Amino acid sequence: MEKIGFIGLGIMGRPMAKNLIKAGYELKVYDLNKEAVADVAAAGAKACASIAETCEGSDVIITMVPNSPQVKAVVLEGDDAVINHAAAGTIVIDASSIAPLASKEVGEALAAKDIIFFDAPVSGGEPKAIDGTLSFMVGGPEEHFAKIYDILMVMGGSAVLVGEVGSGNTTKLANQIIVACNIAALGEALVLAKKAGVDPEKVFQAIRGGLAGSTVMEAKAPMMIGQNFKPGFRIDLHVKDLNNVAETAAALDMPVAFTDLALAALKELQADGCGSLDHSALVKISEKAADLTL
Repeated sequence: MEKIGFIGLGIMGRPMAKNLIKAGYELKVYDLNKEAVADVAAAGAKACASIAETCEGSDVIITMVPNSPQVKAVVLEGDDAVINHAAAGTIVIDASSIAPLASKEVGEALAAKDIIFFDAPVSGGEPKAIDGTLSFMVGGPEEHFAKIYDILMVMGGSAVLVGEVGSGNTTKLANQIIVACNIAALGEALVLAKKAGVDPEKVFQAIRGGLAGSTVMEAKAPMMIGQNFKPGFRIDLHVKDLNNVAETAAALDMPVAFTDLALAALKELQADGCGSLDHSALVKISEKAADLTL
């Protein structure tokens, strides 16, 4: 069984690492947050004081950090970076959601050192990270995918190789467009129902089994109705992802009108101090417009 180094123990990384431990993998972990490291170490991982120590003896290294600059800092930049300490033949899996061009840059740099790279962002948020049912969208060399599939499936309910390095994060951008627009529409629909005098909970129950039903609806409608915005996926992170969509779309000379609307709404909430709330708080935009609360 492969020895794994895991870098990045935030909302998503911590439960993902714990699921690897439960599956019997020998795990070394590193994060700037010492409390997070101690928590995962208490579950059976070896706590590391540096990236170099995390890489030593690891067959596979998984990174789960906020955005492109952090991935580059961890993997490519500085004396302690992964590229300087991972042995040739090591597989690096970046589960972060970053810009596809950044993934390609990282992959090319690692390939020059004979280090194998996959970009493998996830969808599902904290609940699915905890129960090990994340969806992995993977970009990288097909000939090595079988070597990481079982590892991914410990943390996920699905893992699909969609193409070369960078295609995983392109797929994640597509996912984030759909999720953001879906949440925004869901919030608007429930607020419309309440404004018209119909119970939003009953509306949810009535339509969840029809064509409008979705994973987003199942996860977010109860949060909206209960005004529970504890973050499974923070607004700040969704803004980051949709900014990456905008950057990628601009490079492709493609308009993304619906994404622009969702991004503007998320940024409005961010400006109102709601950036740390779950993205289900998009309902607040419609609540404000209708002058009511679900």
